[in-house]
Amino acid sequence: MAESVSAMDSSDEEEYYDVSDSFPDPCCEEGKNTPAAPESDHVPPPGGVTVLNSDQETVSLGFPPTENSAGFRLQLNYFCETHRGCLTVDDSSPVKVVGLVPGTEYTFSIIRIADNGHQSKATSLSVFTEPSPPVQITVDQVSSESLSLHWDPPAGEVESYIVTCCSEGDSVQETTDTNKMTFNNLQPGECYFLQVSTKLRNGSLSRPTVTSANTKTHLESLLEDLGLDQHYREKLSLSTVLSIDEKTITDEPAKCNSDLPWYFLKKLMMVNVTARNVKCTSACESNSGDHLDLDNLDKSTHSDDTLNPLDIVTALFLCSDGFVQQEMALKMSMCQFSVPLLLPNCDTKQCTLMLWAMRDIVKKYRPQKLSESRGFIEERIVVSELPMISFVRLGECSLSKSKILNELLSSSQQYHDTFVHSNMECGDSPRRISNGLVEMTWYLPCGNKNMDVFSEPVAVANLRGDIATFETQFAFLCQTSAAVFVFFDALNSECELLTNQNHKAQIFLVGNRQSKDFKLDAVKKVATKLDLTNSNILLKTKGMNDADFVKDLREKVSNVFENSQMKMGIEQMSAIAHELGIWIDEDSPDCQTAKKNADAITSEIQDLLKYKEAQLPLQGQIWKDLTCLEKEEFRLRKVGSENIEKYKSDLQYKKKRLREKQNSQDISKAMTCFIYAISSPGIERCYFLKWMRMNLDNVSRKKLFDLREQYKEKCKNPENKEEIKEIDKQLSNSSLGTEHFFREMGQIYEASLSLPETDPARQQLQHLPKLCAELMLDGFPLELVDGEASNIPLRWVSDVLSQLNDLVSPKNKILVVTVLGVQSTGKSTLLNTMFGVQFAVSSGRCTRGAFMLLIKINEDARKDFNCDFMVIIDTEGLKSPELAQLDNSHEHDNELATLVVGLSDITIINVSMENSTEMKDILQIVVHAFLRMKEVGKKPKCQFVHQNVSDVSAHDKNMRDRKLLLQQLNEMTQAAAKMEKKEENMSFTDVMEYSPDTGNWYIPGLWNGNPPMAPVNAGYSEAVYELKKNIIHILGSCGSSANNILEFTEWMKSLWTAVKHENFIFSFRNSLVADAYMRLCTEFNKWEWDFKKEMYTWVTKAETRLSNFGTPADKSDKSDMTELHLHLKSEVLTELSKWETKLLENLHKYFKQTEGHVYLVEGYRQEFANSAKSLRQEMESSVFNQLKAAADIRQGMTELDKIKENHTKELETRVCALIEECRKKNIKMKEKELDEEFDKMWTKTVKELSFTKMKVEDIFTSVSHHLRTNLKQKGSQANGLLSKKTLKEYGLVPFKYIAEGFIKRFKNLFSAQSHTKAVQQTADSIITDCSQMMTEKIKRKSNYHDTYIEEILNMIDERLQNNHKVGTDITFEVSLKQHICGDAARRFQRMHEDFIQKKDPYRCLNENKGKFLADFKDVFHNVDQCQKKAEEFTDRCLKPAVEHFINRSLGPDIIGEMRTSEEFSTRISFQCSLLLELLSKGDFKKYQSYICSYEKYVKKWIFNKILKRFSDGSTMFEEQHLESCVNSINNAIQKAKTEKSGNLKSFVEVVCQKLGDKLVISQDALGAFMTLNKADQEQFAHWLTKCVKEMAQTLREKFKKTNIQTKLQSLHVNPQNELFNTLIGCGKQCPFCEAPCEAGGTAHTEHFTSLHRPEGLGTYRWSDTEKLCIDICSSLVNSDISFLCSATKDQSHPFKRYKEIYPDWKIQADPSLQASDYWKYVMAKFNKAFALTYDAKPADIPAAWKLITPEQAEASLKESFHSK
Repeated sequence: MAESVSAMDSSDEEEYYDVSDSFPDPCCEEGKNTPAAPESDHVPPPGGVTVLNSDQETVSLGFPPTENSAGFRLQLNYFCETHRGCLTVDDSSPVKVVGLVPGTEYTFSIIRIADNGHQSKATSLSVFTEPSPPVQITVDQVSSESLSLHWDPPAGEVESYIVTCCSEGDSVQETTDTNKMTFNNLQPGECYFLQVSTKLRNGSLSRPTVTSANTKTHLESLLEDLGLDQHYREKLSLSTVLSIDEKTITDEPAKCNSDLPWYFLKKLMMVNVTARNVKCTSACESNSGDHLDLDNLDKSTHSDDTLNPLDIVTALFLCSDGFVQQEMALKMSMCQFSVPLLLPNCDTKQCTLMLWAMRDIVKKYRPQKLSESRGFIEERIVVSELPMISFVRLGECSLSKSKILNELLSSSQQYHDTFVHSNMECGDSPRRISNGLVEMTWYLPCGNKNMDVFSEPVAVANLRGDIATFETQFAFLCQTSAAVFVFFDALNSECELLTNQNHKAQIFLVGNRQSKDFKLDAVKKVATKLDLTNSNILLKTKGMNDADFVKDLREKVSNVFENSQMKMGIEQMSAIAHELGIWIDEDSPDCQTAKKNADAITSEIQDLLKYKEAQLPLQGQIWKDLTCLEKEEFRLRKVGSENIEKYKSDLQYKKKRLREKQNSQDISKAMTCFIYAISSPGIERCYFLKWMRMNLDNVSRKKLFDLREQYKEKCKNPENKEEIKEIDKQLSNSSLGTEHFFREMGQIYEASLSLPETDPARQQLQHLPKLCAELMLDGFPLELVDGEASNIPLRWVSDVLSQLNDLVSPKNKILVVTVLGVQSTGKSTLLNTMFGVQFAVSSGRCTRGAFMLLIKINEDARKDFNCDFMVIIDTEGLKSPELAQLDNSHEHDNELATLVVGLSDITIINVSMENSTEMKDILQIVVHAFLRMKEVGKKPKCQFVHQNVSDVSAHDKNMRDRKLLLQQLNEMTQAAAKMEKKEENMSFTDVMEYSPDTGNWYIPGLWNGNPPMAPVNAGYSEAVYELKKNIIHILGSCGSSANNILEFTEWMKSLWTAVKHENFIFSFRNSLVADAYMRLCTEFNKWEWDFKKEMYTWVTKAETRLSNFGTPADKSDKSDMTELHLHLKSEVLTELSKWETKLLENLHKYFKQTEGHVYLVEGYRQEFANSAKSLRQEMESSVFNQLKAAADIRQGMTELDKIKENHTKELETRVCALIEECRKKNIKMKEKELDEEFDKMWTKTVKELSFTKMKVEDIFTSVSHHLRTNLKQKGSQANGLLSKKTLKEYGLVPFKYIAEGFIKRFKNLFSAQSHTKAVQQTADSIITDCSQMMTEKIKRKSNYHDTYIEEILNMIDERLQNNHKVGTDITFEVSLKQHICGDAARRFQRMHEDFIQKKDPYRCLNENKGKFLADFKDVFHNVDQCQKKAEEFTDRCLKPAVEHFINRSLGPDIIGEMRTSEEFSTRISFQCSLLLELLSKGDFKKYQSYICSYEKYVKKWIFNKILKRFSDGSTMFEEQHLESCVNSINNAIQKAKTEKSGNLKSFVEVVCQKLGDKLVISQDALGAFMTLNKADQEQFAHWLTKCVKEMAQTLREKFKKTNIQTKLQSLHVNPQNELFNTLIGCGKQCPFCEAPCEAGGTAHTEHFTSLHRPEGLGTYRWSDTEKLCIDICSSLVNSDISFLCSATKDQSHPFKRYKEIYPDWKIQADPSLQASDYWKYVMAKFNKAFALTYDAKPADIPAAWKLITPEQAEASLKESFHSK
């Protein structure tokens, strides 16, 4: 690359210099003024410098040798624009300069320098370094005709780049000065090699950088534009197309080409006729009209990148699987769009016959011959043999073939664009992949001569593109059509294409005389060759307008099918397709295998009814009988006078026999084949089910057609009544669909569950639910309610849903949409349009029952919904004429409506405004369903849809109608509320969220014009779309209430069970509701306990302050007790209000949360709020009582304390005087002498002191007064009874009840003897509780207070009130109260006297005599008292106070600890644990105790649980409190030290005061301790600290040694009582079976229990037989049996209306038939034992009860209590 390169031997040495290491010449350095070396003529310049070599970064220079080079050196200076360098070398050696920049011109200046510093002139030369090739070529964009690339520029100066693009034989070279290049006009699908070289100024080129790239084919390019390239490999599936995403719910127009296919699909799936109007909105379209610019207007507005709708359709068909293709073809045909018959692939040049895609299109029409009889033909279009007329183009054609076709097929009243043409939106965009497409449509007459364009049906095909290019398609059309119309402008007279074809079709030539290329001669020649007549040629002449031209064309077409016999169905065309090498979409192995399997089943069908009986036997009469038995088990309508439980047992036996009968039948051949086929993998089973559906539809359709014809014939003669009835029945039963096979599968599975688990027959069928769940995920519906039997196969549906849950977990949240309405009002069509799904709709096919279908919600939309799937439920029409003949049709409708409304989050109610009576009926059904839902805590949302209302002003016009509708709804609601026994002034909006303005939708008619040629009305699709968006918006707002699949299953089970009872409201139970209720109870109980615990702590402190009042430990600044008492009362009111507010706030927060289904228990919110308020009142009254008692007792002690203090002071003075006296004697006195002196002084002083004895009150008088006050309002009889004897005469002997007059009980089951026994038990229980309360009061060793007897009387009242058995007997009440009060007065009198004796000043003084003597001696001998006094203070004052404090605090701790376990958390779990333990022990005595002495048993049970829990000897709580006391004492000591009090007395007073609100320090002990106390304060403090430490240790050891029983006896708060009171709740028992109420909170308005028991366990027996009764009230309330008791005034009253007698009880029917198995098991097991105990005869136990195992009993218990 250099100017001259001398040939040098490679072995010559050259010196090597790196630029970066060389130092610049000093003379080159800037800023230094070094003088230049002198030039000299003696130094020869370096001449003949040659460039030996130059590459990208180095240059080698050679120098010719001089004569004497030894004395010289060479200096090289070189530079370029960006870089310079300098180096010095020995003369004459070659030099290599490195580190240069590639592709750059360097100038070298070389000087020779002599030793003496002289230098020669410079020799200069220029050298270019070699250019670098471009770095890494990147191909940016590839289309079918262009490639764009760029590369990174290399280092150095680049003049330009040479870019070459070549493929086989072709090469293009371009020069560019930028680093990018685009090549256009390339061939699609070719591989191109690309090279780029760098070129320098001097023309030198770098090595090329090379890469290669393939241009896209037309198809690849288009698919990439549309964003479908991935789907060409992995086909689009139906579940993807139908899933809900952002685009589904937004109206954003398509912004780019990749949005277009989705936009098209979204509209097509909703059958919107505007689906083909697809165009991107560009930004420039908007603001162009606000100024004048005619030049711009003149330019074409057509942008190059708009896509032809046909390309989008073709691309979607190529990228979809068979099911999406089928769905698209079906929806396109509904829109009256043409559908693809031959689908081209422009890459492979292969086309496909779309037979499968069109399989699902069914058309109905009436040809001329049937117009008289008003008959019609309905069949699958692929099997219809119709004449086909094809339209093709040869060469260019100025006539728009497609537009002419549209006019040909449209009547004058109704033009429709069946085929896309150039005058449609985007129709003139060039077609990129759809040339070669053959589209097809059909003209089908309606039988009206004036409206039909053609009188007979005809198929029309249209080939896109030139037949010269698409010969295969043309050949296919020539062999399958009755006629082919060839459109042309210019004909080639040879025209081999037309003459060589093997024509079965007539050829018609259609030309345009107005075209400049038209040549008549050529037409004549071709016509002659083809033997055509004038009738086969149609020319559009100058004078002919479009209408005339179309009229002529129409005539020619009519003539063809009138004269031609050539008719062919699409199915028959497949043979011709095979001959021509055309693929057929049905030829895939999956589709063929599936077809074979389906045909094997359906080909056997001859007589539908017989086939169903033989092949699907399990869903016939047996299933219907089972349904009747199931409902009868709950409704008990036919029980008559039979015993209910025996009757139920018989029903169960019958059910078992029916299941056995089902199991005895072998699985039919058809079902074996069916199960085998749906077990096949992947897409094959989807094909199979589709084939099955189509085959069965064909069979049913044929059968229905024949039956209808017979019906018409028979109706002509009115005497054929019986035959007509028979045909009617057959018409009802002649539908057979895949749902019948699935129904049979469900029955096979359900029947197998009654076999033992190990039975092989059962195990073989375990996989069926999973198969069905997989099919649901594939988009197939699941039959939820079997409409024919009106039942749900619960186990089958539950297991399918459970498997579905396993398949999709954790993405298992669902929201449910349901449609309800009168039959045949287009409900299924509405859902199909709205969600693009396929619920069965066809003539003679009305949905029966209810079907559910899953729609996936895509990730992008999930955030709005908070759920993963939407479930659509389609229901059979209400008020269906078929069912109306049955007497229970209204009931059936009610059941269905209740079920689906209960399951759905939003219900669409399809009403028609025209038929008001029908509308009233349906609204009534719906309102009932909604009312029931409100009752169970669900408030569903609803939307009313009025179909066939098309006026734009409909919304305003119908305002009156909407008001009327709301008025009707309100009336219905009130009527329904009356029927359902709810409050009567209810309006519809109370029951559900509904607004007349936003809850009504007006939807125009489905068809735009007259079918069969009418497309779907665009207004219908748009209105349905608006409704869909609204529904989705509503669902989004209720996303928080989305259930998961398992919860949905739970709802379904419980709703259906409730529906099976007639009286829905009282029988609804559900584990979700129960779970939510349990959670609420658990939370509320926690808050309640926190409140109580806080109040216990507060009361303890307040009582301590009151007890310490007026003592050194008094902390208050109040002067008298009344003031302190008032102050504490006001303080406690503040505290109570604070806690009440806190409880209500917690409740409010709880209901605000979205988790845990709290909305289900919204109905209980007020009850719990009331419970919080009543708890506050209860606490207030209890605290006030305690404060009053403490204050009064302390007040009574004040006087006494003063006396004692004076006595002590007096004695102290006398002792001091005695000490002085003895010391004066100056002799050493002996111990004995000191004792004598002290005795003398003591006796004398005590005689002189005045002792006022405390007055002993008469407690009997006080108690008697309170008893009279209590009974004052009970009237004169009570007063008279009180006056008979004095109170002292009562309570001496055990209480015995004697009945005066026997009260008749329920059903005459109760004898006087057992009544007496029950009342006696109640009395004993109350007496025991009162006695325990007295014991607790006495244990405290304080004085008596009137509040004690008040509490006891309140307790008796409460207990009697709760016990309905003795509610009316005044004699009993008075005698019981007299007995208890007599005993109480006696015991409290003793307690009062003991207290007075203990506090007697004389006794107290004498008790302290020994201590005075000891102190006297210590002081006399001057002994140091510090240690002794510290020990005394600790032992006598602090230690008892600490123990007292710990005993007061321990109770709440034990309660708190017990409440942490599950069994003590709520009433329900408590009951469940109790019963489970009873079951595990299996001990009759325990059951007897539980039933007969419930309270006693439960208290004992709780007590044992406490013992067990604390049996490990743990002293954790004692330790905590002890620690806290010791810390408080030490702090008090420290505080007293710092205050530097004058003497020991004030020191101790400070300590006491500091402890004043925690410890109650005994005044007697403190007074005694203070006397003769001469200890040193410092020393005392030191010893006291030590003593406290020792005391703590002593107490620790004591606590460890004390067992839990002993501890429990000394507690202030009794844990077992407190737990009992909390868990027993209101204490009410079921009025029939005595089961305890489990409702949470104390202020609940309704009592309920989860588990009722046979009445015989509650001692009831039949009066005539003396046998124990086995009826269970949860069954009785559902029967027609009556009861009588005192509450019914001994009149019979139906159990069903028990609410009228016991309005506050809610006796729900059992949630399942097994629910009461627990008590049935107990009754059956201990029947004789109970009979013996109750003095009755054993009950007649039903056979079914004896078969219940302990495991089943346990399972039923857990189910009833919803225990996990």
